[in-house]
Amino acid sequence: MTTSPFVTRAVAYARQVTEGEVAAGKFERLACKRFLRDMDRQGSDGFPYLFDDAAGARACVFIELLPHIKGQWAKPEYINGRLQHGRLRLENWQVFIVVQLFGWKHRVSGLRRFRRVYLEVARKNAKSTLAAGIALYLLVADNEPGAHVYSAATTGDQAREVFDVARNMALRLPEFQARFGVDIGKHDITVPETASSFKPLNAEGSTLDGLNIHGAIVDELHAHKTRAVYDVLDSATGARSQPMIVMITTAGSDRSGICYEQRDYTCKALEGVLPQGEGLGTDDTWFGVIFTIDDGDNWQDPAVWRKSNPNLGVSVQVDDLQSAIRKAQAQPSALGNVLTKRLNVWVNADSAWMDMQAWDRCGDRKRVASAARRLPMIGSLDLASKIDVAAKVALYYDQAEDLYFLRPMFWLPSRAVEQGFNSQYEGWRRAGHLQVTDGETIDFDVIEDAIRADVCTEEVLEYAYDPHQATQLVGHMLAEEVPMVEYRPTVLNFSEPMKTFEALVLSGKIVHDENPVMTWMVSNVVCHRDHKDNIYPRKEREQNKIDGPVAAIAALGRWLAQEVSPATGFWETFEET
Repeated sequence: MTTSPFVTRAVAYARQVTEGEVAAGKFERLACKRFLRDMDRQGSDGFPYLFDDAAGARACVFIELLPHIKGQWAKPEYINGRLQHGRLRLENWQVFIVVQLFGWKHRVSGLRRFRRVYLEVARKNAKSTLAAGIALYLLVADNEPGAHVYSAATTGDQAREVFDVARNMALRLPEFQARFGVDIGKHDITVPETASSFKPLNAEGSTLDGLNIHGAIVDELHAHKTRAVYDVLDSATGARSQPMIVMITTAGSDRSGICYEQRDYTCKALEGVLPQGEGLGTDDTWFGVIFTIDDGDNWQDPAVWRKSNPNLGVSVQVDDLQSAIRKAQAQPSALGNVLTKRLNVWVNADSAWMDMQAWDRCGDRKRVASAARRLPMIGSLDLASKIDVAAKVALYYDQAEDLYFLRPMFWLPSRAVEQGFNSQYEGWRRAGHLQVTDGETIDFDVIEDAIRADVCTEEVLEYAYDPHQATQLVGHMLAEEVPMVEYRPTVLNFSEPMKTFEALVLSGKIVHDENPVMTWMVSNVVCHRDHKDNIYPRKEREQNKIDGPVAAIAALGRWLAQEVSPATGFWETFEET
């Protein structure tokens, strides 16, 4: 079967990105790796999707028949006696997106694979143009009777951004209007024959109830101060067989909002660390790609600008971007805006801590089990609250190999599982990765028993603990002569151990037992850095638990303290004269 030029371009582009021929950030690279991996495994057991080459190419052909409405390419010309406007020409990164949105289908039902789409890219990269093309395709070319499509935002003006682009495209194409029977009003585009419509929708003046959505473009999601609009759209697709909600946005600053929540979900889907059943994985119905510079990149270096601006040299003019960068260099007050809008960096957002691919490479449960039988151990507790997750970690050190071995345990009250605070808790409980105690609060007696078991069977040097919530448990353990050491969660105590922990993972010097609860928690940790370059573990929202990593960092902190304690320090080697 002949592959269409569009699909050939998409595959070639993905390979160029993964092989480093195109400057691309981490999450663009992961999106490309996912595409290539899925193409290789399509139709296999456990992956019920096939790629329809013709369907993916058809959407690209449709969009390239639409006209430019802004800029130099929008100037009309007389061709063969007819006034014509310049047509859109999809860039490779856009083809990569479009062929996937419309090409992937379920191999049994034939329905579209991707239902939710998250696209984050810097300004001036033709987001609205691409979104308008997708919206018009969903309206007239998706074979959906009564296709109701919306351009949604929190304000009327923002809701019209994509709609007006699509409306102006349609106005310039009499043949488009005739071919699909399109009527163009000031506030809607309708297709009477199929009872389909495309309208702007906003939280200010629109009625959000009673919607039956086939497609929606959620514009500049970072500007949504609440999740109300998105939740209404999300719940209004239930009657459709293959709805699509496309979220387009530039970076923002509100880490507690719906946009960063969806960004976080996208990152975890691309990294394969979404909680699923008894383990971790991806969401095969979720498409996402984020164009941004990487942590550690020098934002002033032109070599990294393409990572945030895939349309650099096309709709993003190099001299214009250089001018904005120079302004930020000379005027510190402009830096935040330039980073956010032109380089797609979330300002005021703490950076992700762990390279999850490196973390995955460190997993080996058999080696950890062996280490626990022969090596000394420092334990650590993060008890936090009796109504939330409690963590105990055991960190073993093999001096001969210079390796650490990590084995965590987690507890949760049954009430939290029953109330569904996290849909994965029950699966983790069944698999033995999470211990559940009866009642509304954690039974600390169970944790005490686990510590006693460690003391009886292993070489326990000490247990570190955060004094918060631990007073009674620590008292019981001290009464039984278990060595307990207070380790307060301060920047001073956590900065160096946290840096060291990351370095150990990157160098393969920590081996963990592949507990999916721990992996999920590690992926939740963000790194807050102060002006002195101290770092500290944080979470971006309450549901992103980090108890396990916090306990592990504390345990490593105590191991590092052993190395520089007075008993083993340089004074011990000082000879008296």
